[in-house]
Amino acid sequence: MAENVHKGTDANFADVVAKSDVPVLVDFWAPWCGPCRMVGPVLEEVAKEYDGRAKVVKVNVDDERQVAGAMGIRSIPTVALFHGGEVKDIVIGARPKADFTAMLDKALSN
Repeated sequence: MAENVHKGTDANFADVVAKSDVPVLVDFWAPWCGPCRMVGPVLEEVAKEYDGRAKVVKVNVDDERQVAGAMGIRSIPTVALFHGGEVKDIVIGARPKADFTAMLDKALSN
């Protein structure tokens, strides 16, 4: 995992995501998912560009079933934007970088 990308787990999700003082993009993924492997490098770029202003967190749905279940994740990749402890936006499927940066830019402008 890239230096600027955090690992989300059932145990740390509240601290890393819900209590964050900056917007957080959470990538719900699995290693066997082809589209997830396409989104991963894109989100690593986003994490570098927004370092200090936002966070990118990856949650492996196979390993962290409690968080994935609580979020109602049914398809992967699912990328959710959290801000102020609440889900503000969700996109499902492989998307271009511009979609993720637009989500963060909107959260940062509010």
